[in-house]
Amino acid sequence: MQLSRTAQNSPALTPEQVDSLATVLDLVRTGAARTRPEIGRLAGLGRTVVTQRVTQLTDCGLLEEGPLGPSSGGRAPRELRFRARAGVVLTAELGATSVGVGVVDLSGTVLAELEEPTDIALGPEIVLGHVEELFVRLLDRIAADAGGTQAEVWGIGIGLPGPVEFATGRPSAPPIMPGWDGYGVRDRLAVRFSAPVWVDNEVNAMALGELRAGSAKGQRDILYIKIGTGIGAGLISGGQLHRGSQGCAGDIGHAAVADDPQVVCRCGNTGCLEAFAGGAALARDGLAAAEEGRSEILAARLSEQGVLTAADISAAAQRGDRTSVELLTRAGRLIGSLLATLVSFYNPALVIIGGGVAGAGDLLLAALRETVYRRSLPLATRELRIARSTLSDQAGLVGAACMAIDELFTPERLAHWVGAGSPAGRPDLVHIPLRTPLA
Repeated sequence: MQLSRTAQNSPALTPEQVDSLATVLDLVRTGAARTRPEIGRLAGLGRTVVTQRVTQLTDCGLLEEGPLGPSSGGRAPRELRFRARAGVVLTAELGATSVGVGVVDLSGTVLAELEEPTDIALGPEIVLGHVEELFVRLLDRIAADAGGTQAEVWGIGIGLPGPVEFATGRPSAPPIMPGWDGYGVRDRLAVRFSAPVWVDNEVNAMALGELRAGSAKGQRDILYIKIGTGIGAGLISGGQLHRGSQGCAGDIGHAAVADDPQVVCRCGNTGCLEAFAGGAALARDGLAAAEEGRSEILAARLSEQGVLTAADISAAAQRGDRTSVELLTRAGRLIGSLLATLVSFYNPALVIIGGGVAGAGDLLLAALRETVYRRSLPLATRELRIARSTLSDQAGLVGAACMAIDELFTPERLAHWVGAGSPAGRPDLVHIPLRTPLA
């Protein structure tokens, strides 16, 4: 991007100027304000200050003039638009058995994406090498569509299927990720793409994606429950993602729900919710039913393909297989019982259910809903909605991208790169402390 002389030689801004600059930018990029008068009214800034900030943001390529807006009696104001294609963010959601990657513009719109099977247990060198290859492939595709012009990478957002220490971008003793503990995911990708990198748990990314672009848009208190190979939760409180003091809030998959010592979870403990109701648990119990002759449908499926998945259990249930119906219903009740406690404790307005198992059929979701409404406090469920994810597979990609975009546009970080017009080539931005850290 070519910068104007003003942007290249702009003097250092005071904290107050940076705060007002970030406020103006946020109002336009989120669509809350489209004209200078609207900015002044919503931000409580004078006309001169608004004009100065808009000029600065236009000079550095973040805003541009649009068409004339509606008149309120005087001269029609000129609309302002955020230049969402000024740069791109690379985003990836790593699951237990697949990886999805995308190139996203600065408004959170997915420009290109790919999903391929993988095994997270192969370790960080192999899996992240695969992610890097997919990133390059997508960037080349974007460049080809733009006549050979390479998009400028402003940041990277990554979601991992395990606990992540957000401050360092390192996985912390992830149960299903052997070899990943303490691995410098952020450091590796920052060197490879010369961009700031933020890493979080994949369920947090999904929750943020639903908040910004899905069914939770405009909500403030939300629980996002992912039911896949494992089970996890993302918490939105007061419109902000809540990670907890170390970044592991919402790790409900390893909450104890039974005393059965025979069922050992992948984390090494017994009685974990994930070990009884996750996708791997459904596949395990379906296999046992097939081998013991309790389900002809599952036995036939096992004979055909050699393995069983949670999707096979759902398909068998839809065909009337009694054993599969019982497995899905039991899983829904177990998840619903724990969720009922969370609903009474946290009192969300909306619970979003996502993940591969959640999308496999209605039986599990119906059992979950019935248990939550029966076991939660009446006041907590009086206006509670429990709904499926509307973003489906894109929730994690969009959320991880929005995480990186939000971090880039904090006032503290904006002050360090706005004069140059771009944060590309500034992986050090992740180390700038925030006065009020993003939750």
